[in-house]
Amino acid sequence: MSYLDNILFAILLVVGFGFFTASVKKIIRNINLGVDVDRKDNPKARWKNMALIALGQSKMVRRPVAGILHIFVYVGFIIINIELLEIIIDGLAGTHRIFAPYLGVVYDVLIASFEILAILVIFAVTVFWLRRNFIRLKRFIHSDLKGFPKSDANYILYFETVLMILFLLMNASDLHLQNVPGAVFHKAGAFPVSQFIAPIFNGLSNELVVLLFEIFWWLHIAGILVFMNYLYFSKHLHILLAFPNTYFANLKPEGQFDNLESVTKEVKLMMDPNADPFAAAPADENAVPSKFGASDVQDLNWVQLLNAYTCTECGRCTSSCPANQTGKKLSPRKIMMDTRDRLTEVGKNIDANKGVFVPDNKTLLNDYITPEELWACTSCNACVEECPVNISPLSIIMDMRRYLVMEQSAAPMSLNAMMTNIENNGAPWQYSQQDRLNWKNEN
Repeated sequence: MSYLDNILFAILLVVGFGFFTASVKKIIRNINLGVDVDRKDNPKARWKNMALIALGQSKMVRRPVAGILHIFVYVGFIIINIELLEIIIDGLAGTHRIFAPYLGVVYDVLIASFEILAILVIFAVTVFWLRRNFIRLKRFIHSDLKGFPKSDANYILYFETVLMILFLLMNASDLHLQNVPGAVFHKAGAFPVSQFIAPIFNGLSNELVVLLFEIFWWLHIAGILVFMNYLYFSKHLHILLAFPNTYFANLKPEGQFDNLESVTKEVKLMMDPNADPFAAAPADENAVPSKFGASDVQDLNWVQLLNAYTCTECGRCTSSCPANQTGKKLSPRKIMMDTRDRLTEVGKNIDANKGVFVPDNKTLLNDYITPEELWACTSCNACVEECPVNISPLSIIMDMRRYLVMEQSAAPMSLNAMMTNIENNGAPWQYSQQDRLNWKNEN
């Protein structure tokens, strides 16, 4: 390539990675809007989680068809893009397959494995497209996936297919130019797949094939950069966030919930006969009291917001939810999608107001997620167990329930009756404390 090509390529890289860096900064900023929570304990278990679940795909293969196909795409797309390093060096330095002379046979093996993986990716993506658009699995035609979320899944499949086809066409034209009289390109690589594509260039002039090669090359690298920047708007963010999400996932037994620290202090104060309730005055009398539970994304903790960005919208949670299966309005996938949509809206508000959030008279509760959805949850943890990247919709549901109960006294009538009985009778039943054990004397 000429120096002009090198300069244009450098500009393309700077623009592509510049936009990507700006998007990553926004994601980090938005996640940090959440309440701080300590997830640095037990690093050994956390690294193990990340290795098994994010890297090893252990929860994906519980549904073997989708799991194995996803591994093809995951491994193929990650490993094939190792070539991105060579493309960047070649583009900046004006070289061609710069690693080939240094790696020798190893380079041939790498290129051959890349091509085999590319075919596996195309096969897997084709099956995924058929499952969504022709077989129409129930979890892919759910009401959650209207509009952009439905289109987004197909856009990603098209992206991946086109990138793999460009990769193979690039290699096929390269192979043709290696074998023509005069060897326009030096011998480098083994091409078990593109060798069957290369004959389409027979009969074309070397100049035209070189031009086609450069077009494939430029479209391939430009496509990778476009796809990388599309991640910010897409469910495909899990490519990057699955690793931190599994690392910072909750290690406590499923079903174990945290007590609110402020409530715990009050209960201890009431239960301690020696405590002086007036001894500890508030440090700042003008401080805004902390909210019980969550009504908006800023009330959730940062791990929950990371969960929202990591959600891949696969629908495994919703397809396993007993409330959803019985026709209730609740969909754990929608809980995560709504949380991400609201967080994105809050982020845009901050961007539009020079780094300050201006109240917009909206909240996650009611404007996005209704109380009916929250109270439909049976807290069975099926959604948490099924999620392939350790997302917990249940934690968000429970925090929003806490807000309804403790801030708005808006629990369902049956729950309010139970809590009243506990307060008055020391038990969930409407019996006085003296009578609540009478049942044991019955025949």
